[in-house]
Amino acid sequence: MHKTMMAVARGMAMIGGAVLSLLIVLTCISIAGRSLNGILHSDFVMSVAPGVARWLIDLGIGPVNGDFELVEAGVAFAIFAFIPLCQITSGHASVDIVANALPRGVNRFLRMVIEVTFAAVLVLIAWRLYAGMLSKQSYGETSFLLQFPVWWAYAASLFAAVVAALVGIYMAAVRVYEFFTGRILIWDGVEVEQ
Repeated sequence: MHKTMMAVARGMAMIGGAVLSLLIVLTCISIAGRSLNGILHSDFVMSVAPGVARWLIDLGIGPVNGDFELVEAGVAFAIFAFIPLCQITSGHASVDIVANALPRGVNRFLRMVIEVTFAAVLVLIAWRLYAGMLSKQSYGETSFLLQFPVWWAYAASLFAAVVAALVGIYMAAVRVYEFFTGRILIWDGVEVEQ
């Protein structure tokens, strides 16, 4: 089961990374186009080469239309796509100053509580994303510039959030089992062998 969950988490992280990389390229192209458009509209270029400047402007040199809408939707998906890998590898930030001084049983209890709480929060987020998606879908809301249905972005984020919730539930079940049996199933570097 752990290999399957790890493969799913890594796959989601790779998809999220690919989406984020495409958004970076899109943003760079948009910024370059915006800058070049500003230069083409400058008094200097218009006085030196007005025909070339007008020709390039007419070609569409400028920012990518709706770039911020695509970035907004894509980043939301990417964030949820990275959560499963972070969850299954215990990659979340933690402050262990006090926890290191506590007995092993207390630390296992704290880890169990944290994992169960995190799983509950991930399920809550997925549920509310689903409700938000249905709301956007029923009202037919579209983005301002590109006019794509807003629920598409919610659906993509919902897919990633559901995967994150499933991984969260799996990790909560693992930590509950570890707490009650005293056996560590998933070593993540936090445990200390005695």
